[in-house]
Amino acid sequence: MSNSLRARVEQYYATVPLLFADAEDFGPLRLFVRRQPGAPYYGGPGHAQPTAEGASAVTAADIARVRSRQRELGVPEAFEWLAEIAPGLRDRIEAAGLPVAERPLMALDPHHPPTQRPVPDGVKLRVLAADDPALPAVLALPRLAFAEQGTAVGSAGRKELSVVADELTKDGTVTAIRPAIRAGHKTIIAALDPDGTPLAVGHYHPANGTTEIGGIGTLPTARRQGLAAAITTALVNHARDHGVSTVFLAYAEDAVVRIYTRLGFRPADSTLLIANQPARS
Repeated sequence: MSNSLRARVEQYYATVPLLFADAEDFGPLRLFVRRQPGAPYYGGPGHAQPTAEGASAVTAADIARVRSRQRELGVPEAFEWLAEIAPGLRDRIEAAGLPVAERPLMALDPHHPPTQRPVPDGVKLRVLAADDPALPAVLALPRLAFAEQGTAVGSAGRKELSVVADELTKDGTVTAIRPAIRAGHKTIIAALDPDGTPLAVGHYHPANGTTEIGGIGTLPTARRQGLAAAITTALVNHARDHGVSTVFLAYAEDAVVRIYTRLGFRPADSTLLIANQPARS
């Protein structure tokens, strides 16, 4: 990863949670605390990260203080950072008993002009408004997609989607996400069947001309139709049309690398490390 790209990604991770949360400082660590219960940003806010100035100075006591505050708040004991910014932090996090997972990054060539990928006949791509009737099912889809990993056609389909959508409506998740969409902090694009059933979804949160694309998932029964590529391209084009110049993503499965490579993404030579973090969906 070039120094300039690393700086933009680091700034993004330091600022985008502030669209949804306040920050509490614990020495060289910063903890993001949600302003309202349920306000969405991936699995948080509620995660902690080292400050740029204190990345190399995090101690076991600092980690313990943050974990205590997270338990008090009732959020996961989650830490997230760029490996190259704090190369020794992984050892200290693991020594504290938290598991660490690696998420390689890929960034889009800023000169690459992605063209919209075709979708099956009758399928439409739509940018969702806060009151879109498809929103509950759209928010439910990633849970099913990530539960059945890989790119092979799976078993979860419309019936399972309806069940999870009902759960997310009843537990307040759908209501909690609407303000972020209205404010432009969260953009969701879905590929919808003619009857309105979402077949694939993805989202992005822009901040200062940079964004990470995330939550890209296809309904398991609808895989192998190019829908993930179509959603990714639509997100990139929408972000660029709205002032975003730096686009990157993190991935957990090697099986998806070839999809992003064909779209112009390249390895960013950096790893996102997540400790005990909920799925980034």
